[in-house]
Amino acid sequence: MRYHMIAFFLGFLLDLLLGDPYCLPHPIRLIGGLIAGLEKRLRAGASAADSKEPAKHPEEDSRNRKELRQGIVLAVAVPAVTVAAVLLLLLLAYGLHPFVGAAAETILTYQLLAAKCLKTESMKVYRCLKEGNLPQARRAVSMIVGRDTECLDEAGVAKAAVETVAENTSDGVIAPMLYLALGGPVLGFFYKAVNTMDSMVGYKNETYLYFGRAAAKLDDAVNYIPARISAGLMIVASFLSGRQFSGRGALAIYRRDRRNHASPNSAQTESVCAGALGICLAGDARYFGKTVKKPYIGDGLRSIEYEDIRRANRLMYGCAWLCQALCLLLLAAAGLWISGF
Repeated sequence: MRYHMIAFFLGFLLDLLLGDPYCLPHPIRLIGGLIAGLEKRLRAGASAADSKEPAKHPEEDSRNRKELRQGIVLAVAVPAVTVAAVLLLLLLAYGLHPFVGAAAETILTYQLLAAKCLKTESMKVYRCLKEGNLPQARRAVSMIVGRDTECLDEAGVAKAAVETVAENTSDGVIAPMLYLALGGPVLGFFYKAVNTMDSMVGYKNETYLYFGRAAAKLDDAVNYIPARISAGLMIVASFLSGRQFSGRGALAIYRRDRRNHASPNSAQTESVCAGALGICLAGDARYFGKTVKKPYIGDGLRSIEYEDIRRANRLMYGCAWLCQALCLLLLAAAGLWISGF
């Protein structure tokens, strides 16, 4: 427990100080490669099998069922392989020496958290908007959102950046931190494997509607509790972050709009952020050339501006520190209880 707490805290500090070094290989890229490779093999195998089978009716239903089965295989195999690899690495490291194990756990913890990276990428959008460079701002925001960005105006770009900071406060910071506290890098990488699958195949388009359904549902499940904890922490952070934030507004809009999203989790932190800043988020957006109708979140007491990107990051960092403190307190209490204090 002592080594786990040290690694947990040091990994968090490394993320805040260094972020993701783009020049070094990242384990999430390995997970992404595993997902892409397994998807290719599953689809190729299905195509080969289809060519030997007689035509079935209805043909479309048969194809959809096969894609669902392929997606289930993917959703089981990727987390299983990831967990096995991380567990083996930690067993070898701790087997050499506890300090080696703690160092390995620290590095793995650091690589799972994304607070600094999220701030860095969103602030690129902020700087472009501040300089009046809308085309560059669109390109910068396209790196961190899944929607089409070519036709967004300045307000649309700022809103997209604020939404991704708010949503990823849970997905990229609080949720992995909670799983890391509960089960170390093994459980942390299980979460990240599921989250990466959803980001790669969890789309409701022609290609992934059935193939990615199992990954999307699994991601909804593993994020259900963390998203609500994240919202609670963000409400607390709204009360503590200064006059630019409304804690009462955050709580009120959360209660009203936390279900205003097709995902059961995405609107949790977005509603808090919208209420804390007094702005309107969500609404219609374009994905792959098609407009997707979405309900609005927040009252829009004022127009959104690029400074809201900075404010959203401040809320995100407040949540991160609150979660870190809470997790350390609970780990310390668990350690005392285990030791028989």
